[in-house]
Amino acid sequence: MTPLSKALCVATTGTALLLMTACTQEQQNQLSRGMQNWTGTNGVLEIYAGDKLVRRFLRIDKISTALGTGDGAARAYRYGYGVLDANLNMQVDAGEKKVYFEISDYTNAVFFENPG
Repeated sequence: MTPLSKALCVATTGTALLLMTACTQEQQNQLSRGMQNWTGTNGVLEIYAGDKLVRRFLRIDKISTALGTGDGAARAYRYGYGVLDANLNMQVDAGEKKVYFEISDYTNAVFFENPG
């Protein structure tokens, strides 16, 4: 690496760090979510009724917060797409399809990256 390219790399990195610290926390969160969405995830969403697992969605790449059309304010629900794990066996079986889902802020749910 030449001294000029090394200096350019250091300057670019420094500028990026300076811009990140100038962002509000929400802007940093949005940037982080954008990067995560770009790299993708293998998310699992589990829905509970009390302590009983009642629904599971697999292969979720993101869950988005709904925004109001007129005011752009965050709504009290999230939405996304995932494969409905009808038999709750943590596998995508024949006949299990990708579906759209919505969950309220008040839903007992756990979202995590599939470890398997």
